[in-house]
Parts: sequence; structure tokens; C-alpha cells
Amino acid sequence: MSCSSNHDKNIFLPKNAIIRKASQMTAFETHFTLKMEDESEFIYEPGQIVEAGLFGYGEIPLGLSSSPTQQGSFELVVREVGKVSKALCALKAGDTMTIRGPLGKGFPVSEFVGQDVLIVAGGIGLCPTRSMIRYIMDRRDEFKDFKLLFGARSPDELLFEDDLAYWRCSSDVNYLETVDKPNDRWKGNIGVITTLFEGIDHLDPATRVIICGPPIMYKFVIAQLAKYNISEHHIFVDLERRMKCGVGKCGHCQINDKYVCMDGPVFRYSDIKDLEEAI
Repeated sequence: MSCSSNHDKNIFLPKNAIIRKASQMTAFETHFTLKMEDESEFIYEPGQIVEAGLFGYGEIPLGLSSSPTQQGSFELVVREVGKVSKALCALKAGDTMTIRGPLGKGFPVSEFVGQDVLIVAGGIGLCPTRSMIRYIMDRRDEFKDFKLLFGARSPDELLFEDDLAYWRCSSDVNYLETVDKPNDRWKGNIGVITTLFEGIDHLDPATRVIICGPPIMYKFVIAQLAKYNISEHHIFVDLERRMKCGVGKCGHCQINDKYVCMDGPVFRYSDIKDLEEAI
């Protein structure tokens, strides 16, 4: 799977996408299902991003939250935190937004095939990792044991409730979840995401791992993985949060000699562990 068929597209030129569905997931996140206005096929890899925007407002980088196995549409989640995201979150079904992409390097799917997989997602980090989660679930026989850890600050901030309900009862994934601050209705685990490792007795050292979430989360998750002798070469981190223009021009995402938007946003941990600002 590759985005090579998009080679003839100008990465600086936005195209219109029609919103097929818009739903409020939480107080701050809106979930969009879109289709390109010109009916062209939108080909991407799990872990890639797009620049979504509105003329007159600007654009923001967003990780694709759907799997490329999904035909005819793609999905994005927008968190309302600024001018552009607020304008996007006000859009409804039938409206259009601009899309540039797909951009960046995603997860090396071929390295995950035939292996145990662990995905650790914190908060809105579930959005870009959902692309890989759904890819694995749609092609489940191509992967071995699959574990998914998800943590949120509170039950009110849990994303993709339908997916969570399915994962809780699915035999295709060992799904564990936690919240930092429970409410009266919460019956599940309480604590930071690393507490979920207490429910994991064994991980094969060859397990492929994906980590995405708040910056503070990474070093503590990586410390937990070291206890299972997981190779740093097999740990992949998503640094999408650092991206800005998406094409290596603004310098906003530069870490020493690397540009997150061009060399990532997905990086092998062994390649960036010595970059002080990366993790």
C-alpha cells in the first residue's frame, strides 16, 4: 500500500472535500466523515496526516483516523482549540473543507504483518492510531496477538464510543482502558495509562509497538516496555503534535536535522531517542 498514485498532485494545492457526516464526540472534539468533491480516490497509509482548512481561516495538520481499507470516504477528528479548528468544528454535513495531502510517512505496515502488535494511545492520540487499529482489525488474520491500551483524563473525554464498546467485547483485540479522574458512573480502571501494564503478564520482545499521546506519556511508556525487553528498533512513536505546514517549509517541526512533517510524523524510537527535544 502506498500513496504513490498521488504523485501527480500538487502538495501545496488544497482540494475540496465534502462532509458526509459530522458528529460531536466530546465537548471539544468533532468527528468528520468526508469524500473528495471531485470523486477522486483518496489513497493514504495509516499514520499519515492531511492539512485541513477553510479559505479565510487557514489550515491545521490532522492525522487520518480511518483505515485505508475503508472505501469511498475518510475520517478526521478536530479538537476545538483555536481559530481554524473552531471554524472547522462549526461545519455540518453537506459543507466543504479544504484538504492537502496525504502527507508525511506513516506506520511501516509491512513490518507489523506476522508480528504481535501493541498500540498505546493517550487522549486524542487515539485518533491517528485508530487508522492502524482499524487496519489491523480489518485484516486480522495478517497479524498475531493484538493489544490496545487507551487512557483518557475522564470518562467524558473518551473518544469513538462505538469503537470502544466493540473492542471491549471483541476476541480480536486485548483491549484495556483507564481514566485519570473517574465520575460516579465509571466502573473501570483508574490511573495513568502505564497502570494498564499491570494487566499484561508477557510481551514477546519482537512485539511491534506504537505510542501516541501527550508528550509526558512517552518516556513512561517506553520505560515500561524496557521491562519486557522490547527492542527500541520495534517501537514507533507518532509526533504529529509538532507538525505545522506539513511540507518542510515553515521549520516549526524541525528537531535538529529532522523535519517531523517530512521524516515523520511516525519515527522509529531508536532513530530519535538521542534527540533531546523529540520525546
